[in-house]
Amino acid sequence: MDGMTKEQWGALQGDLCKTVGQNSYATWLEPLDFEGTDQDGVLRLSAPTTFFCTYVTQNYGDLLLSKVARLNPAIRRIAISAASLRKAPAPKPATVEAPQPAAPRKERDLPGAPLDARFTFDRFIVGKPNELAHAAAKRVAEGGQVTFNPLFLYGGVGLGKTHLMHAIAWELRERSPELSVLYLSAEQFMYRFVQSLRERKMLDFKEMFRSVDILMVDDVQFIAGKDSTQEEFFHTFNALVDQNKQIIISADRAPDEIKDLENRIRSRLQSGLVVDLHPTDYELRLGILQSKVESYREHYPRLEIADGVLEFLAHRISTNVRVLEGALTRLFAFASLVGKPIDMDLVQDSLSDVLRASERKISIDEIQRKVAEHYNIRLSDMVGPKRVRNFARPRQVAMYLCKQLTSRSLPEIGRRFGGRDHTTVMHGVKRIEELRQQDGQIDEDVELLRRALEA
Repeated sequence: MDGMTKEQWGALQGDLCKTVGQNSYATWLEPLDFEGTDQDGVLRLSAPTTFFCTYVTQNYGDLLLSKVARLNPAIRRIAISAASLRKAPAPKPATVEAPQPAAPRKERDLPGAPLDARFTFDRFIVGKPNELAHAAAKRVAEGGQVTFNPLFLYGGVGLGKTHLMHAIAWELRERSPELSVLYLSAEQFMYRFVQSLRERKMLDFKEMFRSVDILMVDDVQFIAGKDSTQEEFFHTFNALVDQNKQIIISADRAPDEIKDLENRIRSRLQSGLVVDLHPTDYELRLGILQSKVESYREHYPRLEIADGVLEFLAHRISTNVRVLEGALTRLFAFASLVGKPIDMDLVQDSLSDVLRASERKISIDEIQRKVAEHYNIRLSDMVGPKRVRNFARPRQVAMYLCKQLTSRSLPEIGRRFGGRDHTTVMHGVKRIEELRQQDGQIDEDVELLRRALEA
């Protein structure tokens, strides 16, 4: 087959946009320009900067190669170069190569989803919210005798389910290359099931899925309400369990919370180990950011990050790790393009939309109630006129937290504390800042309250 044409590349854009989402497509894939193909099966693309080259290759390289090779099997490699370097002797372009032929392995013939090279155990940041899920995943990845079947991992978006699934697959393939490890999404399972029905190849489908050693299905909630797919999934599940083969499942909620899931499947999913990935806490988010910064420094050692930037991001973007990592990526991209250090001004300029979307919804009333409960005083005493120490210190702590965790102005905070002047709030905030440096108990109280309010 001839090399890929510009028209073929253009036809691929809609599919790429649908796969990665409009925002990611507009930011990273739309700026790529088609440069042509070589006789040896190399598709050449150009990107605006070397940062784009590296980032697109690392994060979208496998996806691009998969899509392109499906459209034109003659393409075996993708090379991405910076547009600004095309006329001069350029550094070797970032490339994505198709895997070279290796010793036959059963899993190579299985229609699984591609694994992300970034999603390994080494790159998974462990904290209290995810330590049990991480330990369970590591245990399964060690192979050997099946101890709990299935392993069911569940949690909200961006908490690490897919990362752990990929990490298990990578580890199993490295430790036990003779095993057939099949990883795919529930959507892909359904698609292949329907395809087999249409092509009257159900026997091939059954044999293929029931002959694996480890079956990994991501986002299993997708099959809920799809009766035929659930039926086939149930029988595949039973066949593998009967053979003592390991099954690993992920979903966005616990089995008993997945609506329209058949009871017999729900019961099966609950029969093994069900592990919740809890929402991240501040320490875990900060650790994730610090790890990402270290990986970026390998390519951009001169980029400077001002003190407090990572801490600010870990505080402000608390619901979704993907959004948090995306914000950091955008900061590095913006800083490298405009040649500025990463400081709070750059954060406000380049992340204004993210910060607005992630703005805390914690109310002053909620803070007042939580602080009064913590110090075992009445809410009326906190906002009342009494200035005795037993009431004044909790009042100052509450004012401090209102300043840190809400976007309310000082005069508004003062009004909510019995009509106090904004200078009183300023004094209270400053006093708690000083005491956090001097008094370990105050510092611990404030941190405990902050975590409770952000949970």
